[in-house]
Amino acid sequence: MTRKMKALLVPLAAASALAMVLSGCSTTDGGPTGGEGEPQTGGTLKVLSNGDVDHLDPQLIAYVPSNSVTRTISRSILSYEASNDADERSKLVGDLATEVPSPENDGLSYTITLRDGASWDAPDGARDIVSADVERGIKRICNPYIGAALGGYFISLIDGMAEFCEGFASVSPEIEPMKEYIESNDIPGVETPDDKTVIFHLVEPASDFTSMLSLATANPAPIEVLDYIPDSPEYRNNFVASGPYTVAEHKPDVKMTLERNPSWDADSDPLRKAYVDSIEMTMGIEVDAAMQQVQAGSADMLFDLQPSPANIQQLTSVNDKKFSTLENGGIDQFLWFNTKTDNNGGALQQLEVRQALQYAIDKAAVVQVMGGTDIASVTNGLFGPGINGYEEYSPYGEGDGKADPEKAKELLAAAGVENLTLKFPYRNLGSQPDIAQTVQASLEAAGITVELFPVPPTDYYANFMTNPENTAGGEWDIALVGWSPDWVGGAARSVFQPQFSFDGVPQAYNYVDYNNDEANALAAQALAAGSPEEAGELWHQVDETVMKDSPIVSIAAKKKANYHSERVQNFSIYALAQNGDWANVWLSK
Repeated sequence: MTRKMKALLVPLAAASALAMVLSGCSTTDGGPTGGEGEPQTGGTLKVLSNGDVDHLDPQLIAYVPSNSVTRTISRSILSYEASNDADERSKLVGDLATEVPSPENDGLSYTITLRDGASWDAPDGARDIVSADVERGIKRICNPYIGAALGGYFISLIDGMAEFCEGFASVSPEIEPMKEYIESNDIPGVETPDDKTVIFHLVEPASDFTSMLSLATANPAPIEVLDYIPDSPEYRNNFVASGPYTVAEHKPDVKMTLERNPSWDADSDPLRKAYVDSIEMTMGIEVDAAMQQVQAGSADMLFDLQPSPANIQQLTSVNDKKFSTLENGGIDQFLWFNTKTDNNGGALQQLEVRQALQYAIDKAAVVQVMGGTDIASVTNGLFGPGINGYEEYSPYGEGDGKADPEKAKELLAAAGVENLTLKFPYRNLGSQPDIAQTVQASLEAAGITVELFPVPPTDYYANFMTNPENTAGGEWDIALVGWSPDWVGGAARSVFQPQFSFDGVPQAYNYVDYNNDEANALAAQALAAGSPEEAGELWHQVDETVMKDSPIVSIAAKKKANYHSERVQNFSIYALAQNGDWANVWLSK
């Protein structure tokens, strides 16, 4: 298998950017402000952001906040209603599809029927979205120029797609060769008998396949995209929209403006009301400045920013109804161990040493740094609250998250390890320096020396943690990351597969190629389970099995915090973005 092909098989949910990546919401603790009175149309929704989208090309999106943008400009096969009811917003519904399909052929086939009236804002006028566009979108997942971060789910599951992608990997990553390959080759598992019908054939039953079809990765692609390098400036400047808005202007890392798509047919779209006339996102804003603007009413919503712990304390003390939180099923703080390095004589390759660090870290102190128990909670396993498979349990310690430095010292002594010195990178963003220092202090209380060094936030995942040379070369020993599930509800696969399974094909966010055959077998059983209850029990067994190996320390889950201005009405949560739905809010006048 070529190196290009290996890169294409990487599912990502690198949330938190992974500050936050892909979705999964289950509860709302503070009720977001609903709309009072009749909806109003018009106005510009003003959104503030620290950074940009990861991609505009829907196939390539993996960063949770980017789903707010994609929701407005590109329609999905399946999706979710925006709602402040946790159960309602987690129910899969049809978007371009008329309904959620049921499994056929012993769970190996799903038939999609496309909705009438849905269209592209094509250069020569509105044009119907047809089954060939769905097929084209799936094919683009593994283009050799830049493969879809979440594409591995589809590549490993759709019949014949792995072989299609293997062939695509050998194609020159240029416009004409890529276009010719897509137009000349088919994926056996994507059947298009007519313009309105798509039949997916799988290699094995997958109870979560329909959830995958809610991801932008599976969105249809118009024929025009083949004339551009994926997500290139030329692609972005000629974006063909299918949602109620289109891209009017995009200055990377500076500003994005979305305006109404004249080809969008409201009658064909059950999920987006598109009340505002335009959406303007201003980038490069720090959280304190953003909060001041939103509170003053000169801006309306936040993109990749959240209220700080100090903001949250102030907002909750006055019971500000414009502030809300939700659980997203993710773990905000995982501490990974680099088991590939020979640093410290390969100490981290010893199970007892990794177990010692489990006891050494003061998780309760980290929770306090994150804003306290109103916004964060101690975790001890792979899955966060809200995922089917999550159970409260504690494989190490009492479960309250308090450190046991004496137990840690005992295990280190048993392993024959002295003078342990660990390289610890951290993102110089928000509360991350404080969290890193808190972890450092608890490790040093157990006699472990920690060398902290900052990495720019934009480089942390993209260029540092996902670079295998940094791992093999011992550039880091321990590192904090976050993870959110890529879809809603039964999303345990999207936590386990990208991070904790390895079949010889490196995955970017399984930093050390961790694998456990027993856990893989249990996961396969969970995906074929006959009920959510059975699946949940099996996924918990996966959790227990992996944590026996101690590849990570699970530290804390954090609720997603949202805030909006007084004039924003109908602030209802779109699950994949973990934020109010831009396509459904309106502005009071």
